[in-house]
Amino acid sequence: MDWTDKKSPPAPLLQGGEKSSIKGKVFLLGAGPGHPKLITLRAIECIRDAEVIIYDYLANQKFLQYAPKGCEIIYAGKTSVHHTLHQDEINQLLIDKARTGKTVIRLKGGDPLLYGRGGEEAEGLAREGIPFEIVPGIPAATAIAAYAGIPLTHRDSASTVAFITGHEGSGKSGPPVDWEKISTGVGTVVIYMGVGNLQENTRKLMEHGRAPETPTALVRWGTTPEQEILIGTLADIYEKARTAHFKAPAIMIVGETVRLHDKLHWTDQLPLFGRRIALTRERENAGLFSKELERLGAVIYYLPAISIFSPEEFGIVDQAIEEIEQFDWIIFTSANAVRYFLDRLIKKNRDVRDLKGISICTVGTATARSLKTRGIRTDLIPEEFTGEGVVAALLKEGDLPGKRVLIPRAEKAREVVPDALREAGAEVVVATVYRNLAPEIDAQALQEILINRKADLIVFTSPSNIRNFVRSVQKEGLQKTLPGIRTACIGPVTAKAAKEAGLDVVVEPEKSTLESVSEAIRKYFAEKQ
Repeated sequence: MDWTDKKSPPAPLLQGGEKSSIKGKVFLLGAGPGHPKLITLRAIECIRDAEVIIYDYLANQKFLQYAPKGCEIIYAGKTSVHHTLHQDEINQLLIDKARTGKTVIRLKGGDPLLYGRGGEEAEGLAREGIPFEIVPGIPAATAIAAYAGIPLTHRDSASTVAFITGHEGSGKSGPPVDWEKISTGVGTVVIYMGVGNLQENTRKLMEHGRAPETPTALVRWGTTPEQEILIGTLADIYEKARTAHFKAPAIMIVGETVRLHDKLHWTDQLPLFGRRIALTRERENAGLFSKELERLGAVIYYLPAISIFSPEEFGIVDQAIEEIEQFDWIIFTSANAVRYFLDRLIKKNRDVRDLKGISICTVGTATARSLKTRGIRTDLIPEEFTGEGVVAALLKEGDLPGKRVLIPRAEKAREVVPDALREAGAEVVVATVYRNLAPEIDAQALQEILINRKADLIVFTSPSNIRNFVRSVQKEGLQKTLPGIRTACIGPVTAKAAKEAGLDVVVEPEKSTLESVSEAIRKYFAEKQ
């Protein structure tokens, strides 16, 4: 909804008051509980259009990756012991930035109107005639309880739920928490910011009638890889938290539904839950691989060390397309080769019908799958997904002398396949259909992963991935951080390059496929538990 300082009814979208002659717009945006997938589509859409983002301590910084280049990023986080900016300063900052005519995002953890001070900020904007929109987020309490396997309501044990804050603001003018009603009149009590005053809050609940044996849970950094759950009773949860050095941020859940945690703790069943895996491919090219890792519970970080572009000139590939009927074999070594070659084929006013009669060899099932989506069947998939495996498989297929073989591929690639095929008597045409270039790797993300060890594993899919990654590391002066960095590599060639770069290769599947990599990653972490 979009509100202004007109009282009733709310003003139409984008209309505002009369105090500001130049106005941008402010979006009070809920970023959800912290998990990178638990944010609304509308929220991401707003971030992508932002000119200024003012974000909180509990808003996942990964969401900032959706911000456009040139967007001003301002941290306004608050913890129980430190305020970067006080609330009145944040309110004024929103107004000042909007008055410059910019689109301003106020990025908050959870939902902006549930202990997010969104109501106060909206009041200030309305008072100054600044247009704004409130974008709801998944409330932290409901999401965190779900990830802890604790229903907040249940037909058998809790028909009511109350949300309260663990510590009330010093400047609060409203009524205090009615502990007597909360203690005895509510099925489930959820206390935001539940650790700082844990001893005091448990004492108040028991003093006002809540049974000391009431099941109680503390959930820290819920929904994220750092999630921790502590189960006890109202009487002993403080001592358990003190012994375990259980720190904020956390929510506290009090009630009979906490007993269901033992049956419903579903995240524990995900083999990669709590694991952070960095992919060095572009998000667009991660596809099914990243989805499979996420399905297993992992949180994915994108640290692309390679970008795919069209070649600077198409002379050889265009000539090959012109005489395509003269080829006996086409060898595709990657899904990118499939995509860029077929796109060029169509651009040259030809299509898949012109490939009739030509045998197709693909390296790996992912490449074959890419072809299948374009309506082309693969004739040969080598058992060993390497250049050497391709040569061996083709030699088994029959006589190669005199056969014409087209290999659409990256600009820089190993010469194992073309050299061996020529040695066997084949006429080989190597056509560059795409280039692997090194992008600018996000320096902050690189530091997070290497210095703060934010990733449990980095996945490399080619030697060029590794070369570009190492160059970026050297550029940032982080070479000394490489020892001990654990990596997964798609095959022996990539693994060799990783080892030569000083990386620790802990996952190397028998088959050089992404499916095999994900399964090997699952097994690796299963063995570490």
